[in-house]
Amino acid sequence: MKNFRVLQIDHVELSVTDRYEAADWYKQVLGLEILPDYEHWAADPGGPVMISSDDGSTKLALFEGPSQGAKPIVGFYLVAFRVDACGFVEFLKRLKELQLLDHRGSPVTSDSIADHAGAFSIYFSDRYGNRLEVTTYDYQETGKALAEFRQQAD
Repeated sequence: MKNFRVLQIDHVELSVTDRYEAADWYKQVLGLEILPDYEHWAADPGGPVMISSDDGSTKLALFEGPSQGAKPIVGFYLVAFRVDACGFVEFLKRLKELQLLDHRGSPVTSDSIADHAGAFSIYFSDRYGNRLEVTTYDYQETGKALAEFRQQAD
């Protein structure tokens, strides 16, 4: 008998006040695109706008509803997006223009990087209070790129 095992995470649902405004924000900040094959679900006011960075292999489902800060959180803390070393540094280069805030409302800068001794992460929130993370496991390559990035910033 074969043991049951899921294939992957299909989607994560996020509550936002405007699905299409949120989809635009996620496109601008993280490069996620609306998935046309699921657009019919958004025709229903209670249905989601589905967005993805990998043609729908993994998705965010944007539902209109109360922000994360307005309802109790039981188990859900954040959604993390993985990038390679180059992507991590490119994201850092855009922080000033993106003007992201963390969950406390403080500006996110390159000083906000968390070094997890095996991964680097940067934490921020979308404009609806959903907590997000960009992370990379390309630890040594990212460490070298960060040193160069910081040297250029000085």
